Amino acid sequence: MMELAILGLLEEQEMHGYEIRRRLRDELGLFANVSFGSLYPALSRLERSGALAAVEDDRHVAPVPMTGSLTGEWAALRARRPVGTRGRRGRKVYRLTDEGRRQFAILLATEPPTGDDTRSFGLRLAFARYLPPQARLRLLERRRAQLLDRLGAARSAAGGVRLDRYARSLVEHAAESIERDVHWLDRLIEAERAPGGAGDPGSAWSRPGSITGAMPDDRLASAGPDPTARAVTTGGDIP
Repeated sequence: MMELAILGLLEEQEMHGYEIRRRLRDELGLFANVSFGSLYPALSRLERSGALAAVEDDRHVAPVPMTGSLTGEWAALRARRPVGTRGRRGRKVYRLTDEGRRQFAILLATEPPTGDDTRSFGLRLAFARYLPPQARLRLLERRRAQLLDRLGAARSAAGGVRLDRYARSLVEHAAESIERDVHWLDRLIEAERAPGGAGDPGSAWSRPGSITGAMPDDRLASAGPDPTARAVTTGGDIP
C-alpha cells in the first residue's frame, strides 16, 4: 500500500521525501504514523525498480527533524545527499518514470487478495480518477457488496440473545454506520453511471487527490478498523 500511495502522489507532481510524508499523513490521512524509517526504504525500492528517478533540488533545505529514531533520521540525511555531484548540498526530488506509471496502473487496478478493507479501498478511491470508468465502477460495487455482507452479519448479531443491551447497542450502531456507507456508495455509483460520470462539476465525488471527508462522518480519514470489526472486538459474540 505504501508503494501505491507514493506512486499515486508522484503521478501528480515530483516531490521530495518530506513533502511525500506530509501528504501521506495530512492529506490522504491513511498513514498517520508513517516514519522516515519506513518511507525512505520504500522510495529506495521503487527507485531500484525503475519506477522513480531522483534529481537534485537546490532549493532551501529544511533541517532534519529529530524524531528520536536513528534509523529514520539517517535515512532522511542519506536522501538529502547530492545526486551525481560530490560536495554540493542538496536533497533528492523524486519523479515518476514511465515504468512507475506502469507499476502504478497495475497496483491500482489489482484487487487485494483478501478484498478491500477500509484503508485499501480509501487509497484506491483517492486515485480513482486514474482508473478507466468500468474499473472505477467495479471498485465501488465490490466495496458495496462487501459492506452488504457485513451489514447482514451485524443485523444477525444484533438479534442475538447472548448480547446484553450495551453490546447490542454497539452492534446496532455499527449496522447504522454500515448503512450510511452503503447509501454513500449508492450515490457515488449513481454519479459514475450518469452521463459524464465523476468528472461532472456537480458530481458526488470529493475533490481529486484527497479522501479526507469523502466517507460519511470522516471515518476514512482516521483509517480505523471497520465498524463490524470494532463490534466484534467489543461484543465478543458476533461470528
